[in-house]
Amino acid sequence: MPRTGPGTAAKRTLVWLGALTALLAILLGAGSFWSTASWSPRLALDLEGGTQMILAPRVQGGSEITPEQLDQAVEIIRQRVDGSGVAEAEINTQSGRNVIVSLPGTPDAQTRDLIQASAQMEFRPVLAGGPGQAPAAETPTPEDQLPRPGAEPQDGSDPNWITPELYQEFEALDCLDPAALEPAEEPAPADQPMVACEPDNQGKYILGPVAIPGTDISTASYGLQRSAQGQALNTWAVNIDFDDEGTKAFREVTERLNAIGPGDPRNQFAIVLDGKIVSAPTTNAVIADGNAQISGNFTEESSAALAEQLKYGALPISFEIQSEQQISATLGADQLRLGLLAGLIGLGLVAAYSIFQYRLLGLVTIASLVVAGVLTYLAICILGWTENYRLSLAGVAGLIVAIGQTADSFIVYFERIRDELRDGRGLVSAVENGWRRAKRTVLASKAVNLLAALVLYFVAVGNVRGFAFTLGLTAIADLVVVFLFTHPVLRLLAQTRFFGEGHPWSGLDPRRLGGLPLYRGAGRLREPGQNVVVSRSKNKGASAEAERRLTIAERRRAEHDTALAGRTGSSEKENDA
Repeated sequence: MPRTGPGTAAKRTLVWLGALTALLAILLGAGSFWSTASWSPRLALDLEGGTQMILAPRVQGGSEITPEQLDQAVEIIRQRVDGSGVAEAEINTQSGRNVIVSLPGTPDAQTRDLIQASAQMEFRPVLAGGPGQAPAAETPTPEDQLPRPGAEPQDGSDPNWITPELYQEFEALDCLDPAALEPAEEPAPADQPMVACEPDNQGKYILGPVAIPGTDISTASYGLQRSAQGQALNTWAVNIDFDDEGTKAFREVTERLNAIGPGDPRNQFAIVLDGKIVSAPTTNAVIADGNAQISGNFTEESSAALAEQLKYGALPISFEIQSEQQISATLGADQLRLGLLAGLIGLGLVAAYSIFQYRLLGLVTIASLVVAGVLTYLAICILGWTENYRLSLAGVAGLIVAIGQTADSFIVYFERIRDELRDGRGLVSAVENGWRRAKRTVLASKAVNLLAALVLYFVAVGNVRGFAFTLGLTAIADLVVVFLFTHPVLRLLAQTRFFGEGHPWSGLDPRRLGGLPLYRGAGRLREPGQNVVVSRSKNKGASAEAERRLTIAERRRAEHDTALAGRTGSSEKENDA
């Protein structure tokens, strides 16, 4: 079977890069045609402006808010806003009392509700009730389950919690009335039953005491439901992970509800948020590991909304929007124009240095920067569409910094190739050996950049996260370009006559490889007086000057050997005489 040559492999790699770029462009084009995608990046608050809301906290029970509660509220609101995909939001406190939330653009109703909602989330067992304004005919009614006077409930699912007063409250509750769906001003005591509505299916329920508080939720997510064989189904589900205390409590609850059996409303538990039921799933099995899955008639949007409520639900404060106004961009188009100008100047300086130092080989650097810019631009536009990522001035700064880091990778590679040429290798061999040496350096450098970007992204908040995000994104794009474009292009150029024979304008002229450049990449500078002498080589690319010097040296060495041989012969004749 014939071996694949370097030229064929290089062309194949370039085809993969072209396919990747085309795929990103097609994805963005389809999103702009059938969805809300755009060919221009979404801008953040400092470049586009947006909406500013002043929130007044409302503490349950009417008590005064503490600084600790306010700090907790700010942090959880920030998590909610970032979790909903709205990047570069500004969240601050005002006079130690109110919370100011500034969002880019105009927030949708879901984001607005998520910001205002408190997180008095509870898991309560269902005692009676169901979907619709009345229980089904075969379902035991609360009236049927009224306990005997003086009977004490034995557990959270005991019907003895249902008193005549509670049943009358249940009968009077009209879940079709919008007032019944307003957040409760006073939360029901955790150790007492309550009545509540489920807005999604207009159901009303009688619920037992709190079995698990929302603070016991470790995290929540959503995704496609899987069968027992692990196959993905065409239904959405919400996954809940409890902490240690929640795992123990949930195991006890599911053991009790599972023993009741299907068909009984007490086989359910309700997830209550601000006095409203967000979901009332039934129990199908005992869950002992704290990993529960809620399935049902979910859509992708409804499952994502429930997962978001469960994930950031531990906040005992609700908020009321006191005022809302549109704000202009804090930096505006002038600052953006100056930032882009700075980037163009930096790009021009890198291009000028590349042409000066590497002649036409520097065009590979410029082309690589263009390819990296195209990939990064497409990625930012796609992320703005799918993840609502917004580009801020700090993000633009990250892109500008990345120009120098990207060029540095190419300089390291080029210098490794030139080192190989100085050692007497041909260009094809120098490209391959230089790549093996440069690849380790480039990977180590980008690993450090990615690690720094990740740490900065997760530790910092606000605009600094935008800088870290673009820095990490460009580091990934740099690796893709170096592996899929720069190296294959150099492999192809090494097989051309112009570069392979060391044309003076190729950047690989042997006469110019006798000295080291001032900047050698990776932060290394040439030491004063440092130089490299071209070694003897039989390659076509060897320096004519070097060959002339070697020829003169060989001729002088031959003359010296001849003279020495003559003197030796004379001495031998004298000795014979």
